[in-house]
Parts: sequence; C-alpha cells; structure tokens
Amino acid sequence: MFRTLRPLVLLLLYGLLAGCYVAQAARGQWSVMAKREPIAKVVARSSTPPAVRTQLERVLQIREFAVRELALPDNGSYRSYADLGRPYVVWNVFAAPEFSVEPRTWCFPIAGCVAYRGYFGEERARRFARRLAGEGDDVYVGGVAAYSTLGHFDDPVLNTMIGWSDVQLAAIIFHELSHQLLYVPGDSSFNEGFASVVESAGVRRWLLAAGREPELAAYRGRLRRYSQFVARLEATRQELRALYMEDQAAERRRARKREVFAKLAAEHAEWQGQWGGRSPFERWFADGINNAHLVSVATYEECVPGIEAVLAAAGGEPREFYARMHAIAQLEPQARRQRVCN
Repeated sequence: MFRTLRPLVLLLLYGLLAGCYVAQAARGQWSVMAKREPIAKVVARSSTPPAVRTQLERVLQIREFAVRELALPDNGSYRSYADLGRPYVVWNVFAAPEFSVEPRTWCFPIAGCVAYRGYFGEERARRFARRLAGEGDDVYVGGVAAYSTLGHFDDPVLNTMIGWSDVQLAAIIFHELSHQLLYVPGDSSFNEGFASVVESAGVRRWLLAAGREPELAAYRGRLRRYSQFVARLEATRQELRALYMEDQAAERRRARKREVFAKLAAEHAEWQGQWGGRSPFERWFADGINNAHLVSVATYEECVPGIEAVLAAAGGEPREFYARMHAIAQLEPQARRQRVCN
C-alpha cells in the first residue's frame, strides 16, 4: 500500500505548489487506481460480457509471455482491470510554433520534461489547446488509450483497450511495460523509440511462438506500410524545417507551408488505398494536419532505426538488448542522441 500511495501523495503535494494542471493529473490518476479490480475477479463474475472475459483471459496470457519470453517486469501491472466509462484515459496536447517543427515541452515530477501535456478530461485538453492556438501555435489533441506510470503504480488494463485485436493488446502491453524497464527523464524520443522497438519485436516473437505465421506476415506488412509513410512525414518535417529557416516574409512562408501540407495530404490519399481505404493517419488529414502532428510522430519514431540496430547487434536477445540500452541511457544527452537518434 505504501509503495502505491507514496508517489501519489508526492504528486498531490507538488500539485498544491505547482498549480491546477498537476492537481488534475493526481486526481485523474487516483480515479483510475480506485476503479481497479483483479482480472481474475472480473473474469469469474457472471455479469461480465463474454467478449470482455475472453479478452481479459488473453491479456493474462500475454502478460505471462511478456515476463517469460521478453524479460519485462513481473509485477502487478496489467493484472487488474478498470472500466473508466470513457473512450480514452487521457488526451494529450502537442504543440509547436507556427514556423517550427520542434515541440513545445513541459516539465513535471517523475516524468521529467516531455513534448506533450496530458489531461484526464477531453474538454480541459481542448481548452488548453485553444489557448495555445490563440497564441499562434499549431496544436494537436490526441486521445490515449493507455499510458505507463513507470512502475510507480500497478497499471490496469482499461476499458479503452477492450475491443482491440489481441495483436493490439499485446503491442500496448509490451510497449507500456518497457517504460517501466527503462525511462530517461526528459528524453521523450529515446523513451518512445525504445518502447516502440520492444513492442514490435515482442509482437513478432509472440505471434511466431503461437504459430500464427499468417498474422505475423500481415503484421509485418502493416509495419512496413506504416514505416513508409512515417518516413514521408519525416521528410515533410525536414522540408518545413528548411522553409522556416528562410529569410522570407511571414505570409510567404505561411503560403508555402500550406502548399507543403496540401502535397502531403494528396500523397496520403493515394497511400490510404494500401490500407483498404483506412489508415492510421486519416483523422489527422480530415481535421487538418499541421506542425504539431509532425512533432508527435517524430517523438515516437525518430530513434527507432538506431535502437533497432542495437537490438540486431544483441542478436535479438532481450536481456542483452536491455543491458546495451541501459548503458546508452547513461550517456550524456548529446552522446545518447548521436548513438541512436541520428
């Protein structure tokens, strides 16, 4: 109980000093924790919908695989369930200046400095985003189905994850558990790159162990298509970086910025056909893509190729990979970035 309450007490005390943003985070976290029930209890309850019961049983199998085969933390996380009664647990706000592809950052206890602000209520997130937009920033608000408390709490499976395929469940569990294993405060790109590599390698290993080769081939195809378009997003980010550095009038840069995003939207419409008319990015283009969207992708993807190279050098063996990544995490920020993020 002390291990569970101490971080929350500290967060609440910090919230009293730092203002209402951290206070809402503490209240939101407390609400999530208060709704937890052991998965075994939920599964045994006769009123539990069969589809929910089946998915929670699969979660327990995935959880054991994560410990046994991926050497991920063996603790209480993802062994309980919480129904929050809403589609997302938090809404993240990303922002970037009008003529920049570098993110705004905010610094907090425990997590350090990150390239987003998370809110447990959608309207609070959108209100903050409107304020930033009113000050001239590009903004993007995205719903989040799960997040990690970095081992400070036993994170539950949430209703926001129910209805996904078991491949998606495995991916999110592997991803979030990896944050408990390795996290460098203030280095979002490194942290998310590490978690993304653990996620994809873990899913491939899990499908192969289960003899689900057709699904493995489909998963690899989705990753390949996703990576191809992420590369296009990064190319657009670099194009805009060069544009924003040019010595031109603001209106001229603004017009060229619109042209760049219009071209990207046209390319997305063509690429979307490869996904059977749907793509992971379609909502972005429907709402109007901007600098903040590119920032959110860069945070998750820019270190992935370098970290995948570390995994390959470790022969794909999880413990050796983690040891090498822990050593890299000890480097000074610039050296760490040069090692895996450039």
